[in-house]
Amino acid sequence: MCDASLVQILTYLAFGYLCGSIPFGLLVGKFSGLGDIRKSGSGNIGATNMLRTGGKKLAAITLLLDGGKAAPPIILASSVCFTLGALAFLGAVLGHMFPVWLKFKGGKGVATTLGGFLALQFPLGALLCGIWLATAVLFRYSSLSALVAVGSAPVLLYALRPDAGIQALSIAGVIAILVFIRHHSNIRRLLKGEEPKIGKK
Repeated sequence: MCDASLVQILTYLAFGYLCGSIPFGLLVGKFSGLGDIRKSGSGNIGATNMLRTGGKKLAAITLLLDGGKAAPPIILASSVCFTLGALAFLGAVLGHMFPVWLKFKGGKGVATTLGGFLALQFPLGALLCGIWLATAVLFRYSSLSALVAVGSAPVLLYALRPDAGIQALSIAGVIAILVFIRHHSNIRRLLKGEEPKIGKK
């Protein structure tokens, strides 16, 4: 860990959690007149379910908001040190996945994770978005694209920034594991050939 104090660590971790816990998908659905998005499609509050239930425009808005909400705590914490930025990133992902306002039942964290990597290490984030897009074009599965992109993040972080330190790399690994855990049902459907493709209702 860098020269951050315990107070700084807890503050940025909590700030990351609070920013990440804002349920933009739910808010966009309600303010647009769509209602509670959790009662439609997969029941998830993320952009993929919004695409299936609310269309491309609302999905794009949700994607941008979920992707950007990790940026403020990451950028502020990274001004102290890179590892502290990674901790704030972890807090944001935890907030999105387990928001206190929704009884800890949140989204799967893909947009927040990719947006977080853009804020933490822009070249890495851009590369991961490219991997997501390429996988989506080839296979048409949003979940598979997310797993491939996020799963490659720790290795690519080390390749692009070998001085990141074991702690930051470990945090990136924990974030990837969390995303995989949240996609456990998608993984089962992928293995069975039952996962719906992008654009399918």
